[in-house]
Order: sequence, then structure tokens, then C-alpha cells
Amino acid sequence: MSTTVALVQLRSDDTEPVEARIDRAVELTRDATERADLVVLPELWVSGAFDVAAAGRLAEPIDGELVEGFRRLAAEHSTWIHLGAVPERSGERTHNTSVLVAPDGSIAAVYRKRHLFGFDGGETTLMTAGDDLVVLDTPLGSTGLATCYDLRFPEHFRGLVDRGATAFLLASGWPDRRIEHWRVLLRARAIEDQCWVVACNGVGTHAGVTLGGRSAVIDPLGEVLAEAGTDEEVLVATIDTDAAATWRQEFPALADRR
Repeated sequence: MSTTVALVQLRSDDTEPVEARIDRAVELTRDATERADLVVLPELWVSGAFDVAAAGRLAEPIDGELVEGFRRLAAEHSTWIHLGAVPERSGERTHNTSVLVAPDGSIAAVYRKRHLFGFDGGETTLMTAGDDLVVLDTPLGSTGLATCYDLRFPEHFRGLVDRGATAFLLASGWPDRRIEHWRVLLRARAIEDQCWVVACNGVGTHAGVTLGGRSAVIDPLGEVLAEAGTDEEVLVATIDTDAAATWRQEFPALADRR
């Protein structure tokens, strides 16, 4: 079987009002729903992934206006929409939260980022890490969720495989200065776990950091099916959802784990 994905590599700049960015994200997503079964946005695109103060100001509960708007959009176009990751306010806590919306507008999955970036600064000063590994059925097949810095922790992805994942869906705000790490690690996660990797990164400059783009779709053998550039764009690719099972049968390396 095949499915088509659209990665909305959105620009987040300090110079643009948040309301204008949200409007543009909605319009780009709306257009992408005409071409794809699943639309994906980057990490913390509302605030800018490195603008911790803005993330704190803009954090909303899951049932807030931002998520509700995308739920209506998904239902209107009968399309899966991954909001990327949004700053979530949950009681006294703030999370870096991925929200995946089903074609009927319901929330299919919520994943709170487990590995927070910043060491003793950055999002660690605001966010509370999540605990749960999330795997669910999507148009990609059995799909595990991850966010940005999670990519540097292969045990996260092996845990998703242990829960049945044959594809990984990743939202990110990865900086330009480490973009080659991004490109290598995406392929590594695909190769070692024999999974599809669908990864949407942002672009633009905020809080003094420029994001690197290069959103990508990578097959279970580690071949790059499609890769974006470093400007705002919508990357569209059609994937074979049976490819992971086929490759695992032909080259059963996962069975030799010890």
C-alpha cells in the first residue's frame, strides 16, 4: 500500500507577528491536505523552537484555540494532521507536546517530549519532560512519535520498535549549525530500526538561532526518498507502507538482537 505525506517546513522568525505565522501555517496546511493523507508541521513553530520565553507566553491547554482550529481543519478535509509540537500548559506544568489529529477531527495521540534540550538552560528551564513512548496506527502503518532532541537517543526509537513501530514521525526545530548531525541521525534511525522516518524541521531565525530545514522522508534501508532545502516549503512524498515489513523479512537483523 502507499500513502502520501506533506511536510510543512514552516518559517519562524522573530520579525513576524505570531498571529500572521499561525494564519500562514493554517493556509499551508490547508493546501497540503489536498495533496496528502498526512500533513506534518515542525516543533514549536508557534513560538520558535529556541524562544523559551515565547513558548511560555503562548502555551495553551490541549483543548485550547490552536489545537481546536487544526482539529476543525482535519475534519473539514478528512486528513491526518500532525501539529508538530506545541507549547502545552497542563495545570502548573508546561510540556513540549506533539498532537496528532485524525481525519474525523479527534485527537489520535499526544506525545510529550521525553528528552528536553538545553542542558542547564533552554527548554529545560520551562518544560517538564514526558514519560511515555507513543505508538499508534496511522497512514504510515504502526507509527512511533518523537521530537527533535529525541533523535540523539537511539534507545527511544528501539523502544518504539519494541512496541511495534514500522515508521517514525518526528517534529523538530533543529539548528543550521548542527544540520549534518540531523541528516546522519535520521538515516541511522531508519537503518538500525528498519523503519520509515518522516521528519519535519523548521526554518527561520529566532532567539539568535537559525534553523536548518532539510525535512526528509527516508526509507527503511536508509535511502533518502525526499529532502527539503533550507527555505520555507512543503515537501510531498509518496511512500510504500509495506516496505519496512518486506525489508525486515529479507534482512532480519532485528531478530539477532541480544
